[in-house]
Amino acid sequence: MPIIYLSPSTQPYNLYVTGGSEQDFMNQIANEMVPYLTASGISFVRKLLTMSAADAIAASNAGDYDLHLALHSNASPESTAGTQRGIIVFYNPSSKESQEASSLLAEELKTIYPLPDQVRTEASTTIGEVSRVNAPPAFLEIGYHDNEEDARWVTTHTKDIAKSIVKALAEHFDLPFLPPMKPVQGQVAIRWGHLNIRERPSRFAPVVGTAVNGTPVTIVNRYEDWDLIKLGKILGFAKADYIQEKE
Repeated sequence: MPIIYLSPSTQPYNLYVTGGSEQDFMNQIANEMVPYLTASGISFVRKLLTMSAADAIAASNAGDYDLHLALHSNASPESTAGTQRGIIVFYNPSSKESQEASSLLAEELKTIYPLPDQVRTEASTTIGEVSRVNAPPAFLEIGYHDNEEDARWVTTHTKDIAKSIVKALAEHFDLPFLPPMKPVQGQVAIRWGHLNIRERPSRFAPVVGTAVNGTPVTIVNRYEDWDLIKLGKILGFAKADYIQEKE
């Protein structure tokens, strides 16, 4: 199952013209993403508020992540302050996965941003969290916090933004985008052998773990005739016919 490094801004000094800061609202978006990430089977490690961008790069490179996702908002140069709008998703031009993930993110954000023609991707070789991370990066600049219309849109649409981001990530990782569900305790119910736990809800997907009859599991979500289950550190999909809810 995929795991991402989630890196929301830790820049409280970048103030929104409508109140609050870049750090406030990017972390709010990250908070709103969490239940949707969990619901779709995407694991994550999150940057701490005490960490700088350099700290985040080091932490990301110390792990083995499928994507490095940075959340920021933008600001115009002083000479044009407050006049620009739009969303930019920066990618590493040397990484095909970075470009593909960034394109999906931009396309999904176009569906909710009021000026879809102002949502674009752009290659970067200078942004640290794009050029210096080992994982394929996607660096989002979500609106301009010095523009009143953009600032109001971001601050009133954090949940919509979070859902759109996770929806794009689910598509990138070939996973179903699922609404959050209250976890249910269950157990494996098979008559012989072992149950395969798979990376995706397909009998052709790679096996990430196995379980024998009677093994307790947590049912995280459901998709068609598959359950997304958690067994210790293993997270994956198993046929729902072989998972029994505990009473």
